[in-house]
Amino acid sequence: MENNRNIILAIVLSMVVLFGWQFFVAGPQMERAQQQAQIAAEQAAATNPGLATPASPGSAATPAVAGAASTAAFATREEALAASQRVSIETEDLSGSINLTGALLDDLRLKQYRETVEDDSPIITLLTPAGVPNSYFAEEGWLPVAANSIAVPNAETVWAVEGDVATLTAETPVTLVWDNGAGLVFRRVISVDEHYLFTISQSIENNTGGDVALYPYARITRYNTPKVANFFIQHEGPHGVLGSNNLISKKYTDLQKDLRVDYENTTGWLGFSDKYWATAALPPAGTTLNARFNWSNSAGYDDYQTSYVETTPVVIAAGATAERESYLFAGAKEEAVISAYQTEYGFDRFDLLIDWGWLWFITKPMYFLLTFLNGIIGNFGVAVLAVTVIVKALFFPLASRSYASMAAMRRVQPEMKSIQERLKDDRPAQQQAMMELYKKEKINPLSGCWPILIQIPVFFALYTVIFISLDMRHAPFFGWIQDLAAPDPTNIFTLFGLIPWNPTAVPLIGSFLHLGVWPVIMGITMWVQMKLNPPPPDPTQAMIFNYMPIIFTFMLGTFPAGLVIYWAWNNTLSVTQQWFIMKRHGVEVNLLGNILDTFRKKPKVDEPAKS
Repeated sequence: MENNRNIILAIVLSMVVLFGWQFFVAGPQMERAQQQAQIAAEQAAATNPGLATPASPGSAATPAVAGAASTAAFATREEALAASQRVSIETEDLSGSINLTGALLDDLRLKQYRETVEDDSPIITLLTPAGVPNSYFAEEGWLPVAANSIAVPNAETVWAVEGDVATLTAETPVTLVWDNGAGLVFRRVISVDEHYLFTISQSIENNTGGDVALYPYARITRYNTPKVANFFIQHEGPHGVLGSNNLISKKYTDLQKDLRVDYENTTGWLGFSDKYWATAALPPAGTTLNARFNWSNSAGYDDYQTSYVETTPVVIAAGATAERESYLFAGAKEEAVISAYQTEYGFDRFDLLIDWGWLWFITKPMYFLLTFLNGIIGNFGVAVLAVTVIVKALFFPLASRSYASMAAMRRVQPEMKSIQERLKDDRPAQQQAMMELYKKEKINPLSGCWPILIQIPVFFALYTVIFISLDMRHAPFFGWIQDLAAPDPTNIFTLFGLIPWNPTAVPLIGSFLHLGVWPVIMGITMWVQMKLNPPPPDPTQAMIFNYMPIIFTFMLGTFPAGLVIYWAWNNTLSVTQQWFIMKRHGVEVNLLGNILDTFRKKPKVDEPAKS
């Protein structure tokens, strides 16, 4: 009974960690946020939170948000792009354009990634101009000091291209210029590297009769709430690293509740994170700034913003020119690229753009091992299987001790049952007899549990890597699995495509009616693992053992195929490992007999005759 209890504890604990959060915490939080949304909208309608205010005696003017008055002005993205003059962007990794109205980076696509595995599938769209649903764009600019009427470029400013460069490439930067007509000439030199980092060098030529002081700012705006996985092992939403505030991760529902969150006199960077893509506004390393996360719903749509304003103004002397440089990341969350930016530019903990989780000290080495093996093997799915074997081998001594303890418990089980029956009415005496038996046979009842619990963080880290890894997205395995990051495309409820209907459209239970081949294989391996031991005498435990594989089969039906394959393989290795270790310790493993007993008809227990 003890060995069964240990297995159940290990499984239940890990599953509670994996799935309990999103069902019992995320759901209630979403409901509370929706209840508060109306109040938030009324408060936000009175004012646009705008940008973080500089640390100065007065207050800075808040520039208008691009397209804030007309988010649904265009029927399509193409119409919005055609409505303004633009400078094209073309690199090996990026395609898009810069909007000359506002000098916004609002059109960006990732050429190396497609929406589906099909060759003719559209490439990923990251940034979208204002005026259409799901707008997403970045801007840089200047804020005048308090009570200053200096005309600075804003969202309505139309910039001109200086020089003959019509396309931004990794080799050719683009220079934009705007004259405010009052003695200030603003220039922006925008360059991009071979991957996803834009460098924005802003300069101000002061032809007025006096000094001018302006604050540099950056802002990333996102309209409407994007669809997120809402899975607690990876953050999706506003985020950043802000000096001593460390990593800041906000859910979209958090901002709907808080409206605005400020971090004053800090350093770092901030932006938005999706599962595989991200944006981040980055001042030069060590720059002191005021940062802000805010949300409003004043125009009938969700407006999420992450922004910063530098706390030290740039002073441009009369007749002089001053410059300020900043950066914008907009692209795929490729670990090697992000780490290179952190090293080269000194961005504070920029590697946290990828959410490695609480167990990052295990997760990151696991990722490096996976990518190393993938480079040798050439198949990310096989690399996952290989890493699982390596981890099992490393933990073999612990597993051996665990299963040895379980074997010893099974060996003395007849004596334990005898003690329980003989002293069933004397609980203290029964416990004392049990302890004497453990001492005589040199058995520690807990020794079988701790080695299993110690392994859970390692396997959870591997699970996290598989879930968040961009490398697994659209990576093929074998046969019908052409995307390890997508669910198994087969479905037993359509007889694998023979019946032309969509079972997932069934009300209430439709989400559970996508059940492919690999989830079924996983369920079978889990069931076989349960059958390594005879069924427990306790009816409740026996019921758990019987239904747990079925429950997990349906729960994992819509999980990424890579995770399900990993789980099935891990179960298979566990069965092999446990069978080998227990046989080595002289314990009979009647796996086939235990399986056959499941299907044998149980004899009826005759009721005692009534007198």
